[in-house]
Amino acid sequence: MTTRGRIDKRQAILEGAFTVFAREGYAQACVQEIAREAGVAKPTVYNHMTDKATLFRNALEAAARTILEQRIAALEPLAAPTGDLRATLEEVAHVLLRLHTDGRSCALRRLLYSEVTHFPDILDIVKESGPDRLTQALADRLARLALAGRLRATDPDLAAEQFLALLLGPLEARTQLGTRQLEDSQLRVMAVAAVDAFVRAWGAR
Repeated sequence: MTTRGRIDKRQAILEGAFTVFAREGYAQACVQEIAREAGVAKPTVYNHMTDKATLFRNALEAAARTILEQRIAALEPLAAPTGDLRATLEEVAHVLLRLHTDGRSCALRRLLYSEVTHFPDILDIVKESGPDRLTQALADRLARLALAGRLRATDPDLAAEQFLALLLGPLEARTQLGTRQLEDSQLRVMAVAAVDAFVRAWGAR
């Protein structure tokens, strides 16, 4: 098998594993079902992952990494915003809320909530590929905006933390920890409200 083929098969196994774990939970998921979901033979799963627990950890890490890549891409308009900065922030906030409420993100949070007592290390695994990296990336964008005189972000790290808190705090409450779906129009209203509070605190004067 070529290196490319091995990478593709590993990716298919991780995708299949995440799908099955999200649907069944860790205890009820079986490797045979994961192999079927991934379109590979059961021995192939064990060739790539030594056991079910290792597969679980790697599947969550891969899902968190994919989610992170999507969210960092959503920050791209802040790299060199033109025109109305508030409008750009609102659009970025809206996209981040949509990503936070998509199926993969909600499934990842449910798995974290349900399995963290059995796998305490998965919180660190997901954080390393998720929230911490997103906050760092956002802080970098905000620091550049401050240098350009478009924000009063004397502490970009704090500004990034507060921007995300203004978005995700109300979202967790309104979606009841991801168990209730919101309309896109509701997400946009929340994005506008979060940006309004953020600009009041950190906008250039």
